[in-house]
Amino acid sequence: MAAFHLAVGSVYGAAEHVAEQLTEKLSEQGHQVHLIESDDPQVIIDASKDVLLVITSTTGSGDLPDNLAPLFFALKDRFPLLPDLRYGVIALGDSSYGETYCGAGRQFDELLEELGARRVGERLQIDACETFAPEEEALKWLPDWLAQLEQQTANTA
Repeated sequence: MAAFHLAVGSVYGAAEHVAEQLTEKLSEQGHQVHLIESDDPQVIIDASKDVLLVITSTTGSGDLPDNLAPLFFALKDRFPLLPDLRYGVIALGDSSYGETYCGAGRQFDELLEELGARRVGERLQIDACETFAPEEEALKWLPDWLAQLEQQTANTA
């Protein structure tokens, strides 16, 4: 079973609710789940043999929520190479905002790629214009994502 570390950025609670639902589902399957509650990038560096799951809404003009931005910028400033880190991103946004749609998730995804981390599958983008229950979309996405994680893990073992 894998150890998952969840970095959650939320403004009104939707991303937190998604994280709660995924934590419950992953725990039921026997995985260890840890919520990252620190702004210190060392938390991610120490977890680089595990799996990071970033779950974030987008605010303003494609910006990161206030509760996730300090971790993002500290990670960007420190710029540790993370070639062993596997990760996934669930980005919540509103497509009516055009180019900034899911901007926070996109930014975190791009930073992790720059740091050499290996994304598992594609970034899940959940559109508030189409989905009123983002946790349902995330729970539908999870089994395929876990299968891809298992395959990626087997290929590198």
